Amino acid sequence: EAEDEELESASKRYKRLRKHAPLFEAKIPSSWVAPELLEIVKACKDCDGKKSNEICSHLREEVEGVFSFPCFSQEFVKLFNAEIENFYASKIPARRPNSMNNYGVIVNEIGMRPMITQFQQEYIWPIAKALFPQEASQFDSHHSFIVRYTATEDLGLDMHTDDSDITFNVCLGFEFTGATLTFCGYMGEADHRKASHVYHHEVGRAVLHLGSRRHGADNIESGTRMNLIVWSHNKAWRRAHPTRLRREFYAKEDGPPDEVCLSYTHDRDYLAYRKPPKGRAGGRNRPWCPPEGKEYENFPDSDASM
Repeated sequence: EAEDEELESASKRYKRLRKHAPLFEAKIPSSWVAPELLEIVKACKDCDGKKSNEICSHLREEVEGVFSFPCFSQEFVKLFNAEIENFYASKIPARRPNSMNNYGVIVNEIGMRPMITQFQQEYIWPIAKALFPQEASQFDSHHSFIVRYTATEDLGLDMHTDDSDITFNVCLGFEFTGATLTFCGYMGEADHRKASHVYHHEVGRAVLHLGSRRHGADNIESGTRMNLIVWSHNKAWRRAHPTRLRREFYAKEDGPPDEVCLSYTHDRDYLAYRKPPKGRAGGRNRPWCPPEGKEYENFPDSDASM
């Protein structure tokens, strides 16, 4: 309880140490966003059911269901990164951003929730609603955080799906090699462990996808990569689809997984194909995927090296 109280007070403790006050207000100056983003948002509001490739030339479909676009200006990137460094320097305790990443900050908990909420409603939502009209019919809340990868911290992140309906992920720095983002299939579908695309991060550019899309951060080779991630939640969508995460509704896998799509954290057959990863965020407790009865033919009898 004492630890929880300390974490809950992080925002109050940091308030007097803030470096850039506008980052803590419910406003998004136009100078913070890329001009292309303004065009994309306007086009999405006026899209009237157009296909994704007809909405705006600045909106790029990386692969079916995964979109990227110019997002933040260098002005915002510089301000935001300076604020995060300032928070780290304060030594105020911060919770891990999620159950898998070891390094990062939940920006909602240091006072940035108003700014992120404004950005979500003004920019993320119109785009998401045009691309994913059911899952993004409304946004009620968000979990927003930064993640960081370096050669001396987390190298990458194990394959996973997000606890979100829509995931927004924007790279904010710095210089790095490697650290790509590999996408596979959708949770519960027969090909959800089949590779579909490798995305290369660019500073200031965002990627948008459903939280149910399996993906993982590939190992960084040099430098540091830091990203801001916003998990948006739609309570109405979740209430209307109560079986969306239930394992009995999984499709039977149509064949062995692609090795790049294997999850050490979640997959029962990981060790039949690969050795335990080194330096990657994610642990192994009770792997469950694929659910019993949904295995592909000749599924390994045990999670042991073949």
